[in-house]
Amino acid sequence: MTPAILLTRPSDAPRQSLAEYREEHGYVALTRALAGDPEAVLGAVESSGLRGRGGASFPAAVKWRLAASTAAETRFVVANGGEHEPGSEKDKLLVARYPHKVLEGLLLCGFATGATKGFLYLIEDMTEQIDAATQSIEELRDAGLLGAAIAGSGFAFDIEIHRAPPTYVAGEETAAIGSIDGGPAKPRKKPPYPGEAGIRGCPTTVNNVETLAHVPSIVRLGAEWYRGIGTEQSTGTMLFTLDSRVQRPGVYELPFGSTFRDVIYGCGGGPRSGRAIRAILPALSCGFLGAEHLDTAIDHATLRALGTSVGCGGISFVEEGDDVLQRVSEIAAFFMKEQCGQCPPCRMETNQIAHVLAGVRAGKGPGYAAQIEKVTAFARGKGHCSLIEMAAAPVLSALRLFADDFAAAAGPGAPTADA
Repeated sequence: MTPAILLTRPSDAPRQSLAEYREEHGYVALTRALAGDPEAVLGAVESSGLRGRGGASFPAAVKWRLAASTAAETRFVVANGGEHEPGSEKDKLLVARYPHKVLEGLLLCGFATGATKGFLYLIEDMTEQIDAATQSIEELRDAGLLGAAIAGSGFAFDIEIHRAPPTYVAGEETAAIGSIDGGPAKPRKKPPYPGEAGIRGCPTTVNNVETLAHVPSIVRLGAEWYRGIGTEQSTGTMLFTLDSRVQRPGVYELPFGSTFRDVIYGCGGGPRSGRAIRAILPALSCGFLGAEHLDTAIDHATLRALGTSVGCGGISFVEEGDDVLQRVSEIAAFFMKEQCGQCPPCRMETNQIAHVLAGVRAGKGPGYAAQIEKVTAFARGKGHCSLIEMAAAPVLSALRLFADDFAAAAGPGAPTADA
């Protein structure tokens, strides 16, 4: 049985207090780390194979080492809880119910990278999460775990909550930096990377809150223990969100290597409707997979080879009888609405995809696939962030997987999957 790393309490439990967290060995990792060397923490995270849980799945230690090795007098760290992707609730759950796991991870990241200030980055409408984090930060101050000479060490660190605007792109790491700096929460082109020049031009490490919540267990129990969970290339556990279309909606923690069937049927009890699943969407910004992949292992390499990704774990699905075109059009409309307007290729792509899909639904005939493929190929890699790729992935995969549905909707003259 895989040990629970993050979700250790009943789903309806209130915020975990500092005293309750300490009963689960909370802040033991920090105390041990402060008695040693920052490199030991960095090395443990590196050896653990921890990857980002915000969607990009980037190795956490690579970000940490970049910031730690960049010459600077001041460094910052950011716990990014700017969750705004429909279908994902895991960051909200962590900050509201397990804030100390996130805060200890933030402190350990600060110690390992040489930072003196951390920001908990939350969307301004996340009132429950902001209240829980505020109470938890006050508990840390009262316990001497924030401020100067933390736990009697030479480590000084403070944490501030930053309230971000309620937009999708505000959760992108450079947009978060821009917002903290007092500017608009819009992505900027990289390089320089945040680890080189972030908040106030200083090296800044930005990690999703779920990523940081794994760090205390890694430091306390060791990298080898962590690598024993999951698969060789995708270590540890991940949080998956299931919506109200399943019998038991909620956020579930499973080890990498679990299957979509494990999540949807084992955890969620299967579709509430009782209908068969036709396709799976690992997250809104990923490519669709057919029902034959219900028993596919969820890990980075396996899903990448299938043309999709783990994303942020907000799993949804298409059932037999669903209006596929409506679902794909809703996804396209979301990305068209949420693109920030900075990059002409992104504006063009998201608007064109939505326009072409509207034409398909209106029965305007063939040519739609070529139009979508042409505009996405032109725009690929040209934006300040990855929203261009995110908007394209579900639509391009849907064109292949649901070719007959598209052809039927487009009307006479449209090619079918057998053409």
